[in-house]
Amino acid sequence: MNNLNANYERILEVLQKISKEQLLDYQRRRPKLSDLELICLSLTAEFMGIDSENDLFRKLPVIIASKIDRSVYNRRRRKLVGYMDDIRLRLASHFNEFEDYFIVDSMPLEVCKLSRSSRSRVCKEDAYAFPDKGYCASQGSNYYGYKLHAVCSIKGVFQSVDLSPASVHDVNYLKDIKAQMGDCTLIGDRGYLSAEIQLNLFETCNIKLNTPMRSNQKDYKKQPYIFRKKRKRIETLFSQLCDQFMIRRNYAKSFRGFKTRILSKIAALTTIQYINKFIFDRNINNIKISII
Repeated sequence: MNNLNANYERILEVLQKISKEQLLDYQRRRPKLSDLELICLSLTAEFMGIDSENDLFRKLPVIIASKIDRSVYNRRRRKLVGYMDDIRLRLASHFNEFEDYFIVDSMPLEVCKLSRSSRSRVCKEDAYAFPDKGYCASQGSNYYGYKLHAVCSIKGVFQSVDLSPASVHDVNYLKDIKAQMGDCTLIGDRGYLSAEIQLNLFETCNIKLNTPMRSNQKDYKKQPYIFRKKRKRIETLFSQLCDQFMIRRNYAKSFRGFKTRILSKIAALTTIQYINKFIFDRNINNIKISII
């Protein structure tokens, strides 16, 4: 895992199979480091746990470092975030194309400590993307920042991800899923319990939402054991994002930079899963492993 250049070459080999080199239009001249190579460099850094751009450029081989400046790398990386997510979806489609069961959940992403929230200017350049105060039931604490909503398959591959202010309730994310998925069973926790949303999902796109019932509900039935067991898969993925990919560590000052960091980490996770499956034929969720 310590050989940055070898890891870079491995990931680039995968990305070149599914995407072209230049993704943006350049009016004057094409950059020395192609768009796909820049995305590859970003994913390699996330896989190796290099979360600081200064640290990354100190470790870069001369042949790569000579092609791009650090500030240019930062600007281009933010412009390419949409293409990076498209690449992630193409990789995920190799796992999820015929999947019928998915799991939905959310996790808190703290921008700064709650005591500093009133004077913090982080991620406040656009009014629509202001962070907010929210409550995390699993941790039993309040926090200031955003909420990562995600849907993953039973195998453990992310299909859909989104960010919202921390105060937005989990159930609102289900309204966006209708445009992305259909004809499947969606397993969630009690945060997604809503008879109205459940009926709407089934009628509009044939999504069967399965959540645990509250014990005092009429006609109470316990959620099947297999669903309760499989629901832990997404919690394991969140733990991997927190551990190896350090998703809760934030160096960004703008919302675009914050979003780019989050999506880069998720795209890197999906890329390593693809390499595990289709190059080495091993367990896709062994993330702390050599890909050389």
